[in-house]
Amino acid sequence: MRTLVFGDIHGGYRALVQAMERANVTQDDHLIFLGDYVDGWSESDAVIDELMRLKKEYKKVTLIRGNHDDLVQQWLEGKTMSPKWLQHGGQSTIDCYEKRSAQEIKEHIEFYKTFEDYYLDDKNRFFCHAGFQNLNGPEYEWHSTAFYWDRTLWEMACAMREDLKKEDPLYPKRLQLFEEIYIGHTPTTRINSFVPVNKANIWNLDTGAAFKGSLTVMDVDTKEFWQSDALPSLYPDEIGRN
Repeated sequence: MRTLVFGDIHGGYRALVQAMERANVTQDDHLIFLGDYVDGWSESDAVIDELMRLKKEYKKVTLIRGNHDDLVQQWLEGKTMSPKWLQHGGQSTIDCYEKRSAQEIKEHIEFYKTFEDYYLDDKNRFFCHAGFQNLNGPEYEWHSTAFYWDRTLWEMACAMREDLKKEDPLYPKRLQLFEEIYIGHTPTTRINSFVPVNKANIWNLDTGAAFKGSLTVMDVDTKEFWQSDALPSLYPDEIGRN
């Protein structure tokens, strides 16, 4: 059984199907999704439908909550949203859900509630959407929204000296807690990369699918990865969050 981790999808259902086909995903693989399934391209609801199917039919699927998933859940539950959400992909989500029945929306809300803040496997590999802030570990995190909003973990790793070793007293304590850390949330395209980026013991799988990049799926053991086509080519009549 492979452990396959997926970066941010942002409503790109076609990219999800394509990336799974290219990775030859089977029902025996453990699929870990790092969140942000919605907001961006026009098929957020179809992405959720597909994740619901995978959860039912596959042996092991782990679904982690992203900040956009949390925002959409709040909107579906009736909360008045900030106009900024509309500007960052929310309008496309509203548009697709207008076509769904009340029963389908109810089922989606219940599904959103099942998403996890983070996952830790038996090899001490940590998976979450964004990061955590407490130096003693995520179980001590007082502000649970950090798991899907925090950027400091990734920013810290990007600013570190590359020759810094774990035994060095300056090595960040947060990074010493886990063998490896897998995140999304902050597109690697911000540092001019359209493929997964490794900094210290962190792997960032958000390769810009919300914008001009691709959706990435990686085998966490071998570090082999597969990508969809760039999202603008899959949705040529849309602009996503560009």
